[in-house]
Amino acid sequence: MPTVTERRIGGLLGFLFLFDVVLTLWAGFFPQLWMDAFHGVPYDDPQQLLRRCAANWAAFALFQGIAFRRWRREPEWLAVVAGVRLSDIFTDLTVSALARDTTLFAKLSLAPMSVINLLMGLWLVRAYRSRRSASST
Repeated sequence: MPTVTERRIGGLLGFLFLFDVVLTLWAGFFPQLWMDAFHGVPYDDPQQLLRRCAANWAAFALFQGIAFRRWRREPEWLAVVAGVRLSDIFTDLTVSALARDTTLFAKLSLAPMSVINLLMGLWLVRAYRSRRSASST
């Protein structure tokens, strides 16, 4: 029977996998809907930076999916996902602060995501250390 912490880890990894799959599909295949939700302007992205973000979220989803399946046997996957989340702590805050056009949805969701990514990353580092210590004794 999994412990409460194990259920939380599994739940978080499963949620993060689904979350980044949704972001990938939304930004990658429905960029105008993305722009409507976050910026309220027509989609115009000649350098394809939004789709570049979608590709990055696809990588996040891939690593989080692998971690979801393997973290119990290979706890280092928790550290990998912690790194993924920590690598994203400045991106949403940057858009929130610097984008010329943002919707209320963007203002309410982007800045808090930076803090949430920081907290999730730190929690996953702690979970990794705890699992590593438990497996070495």
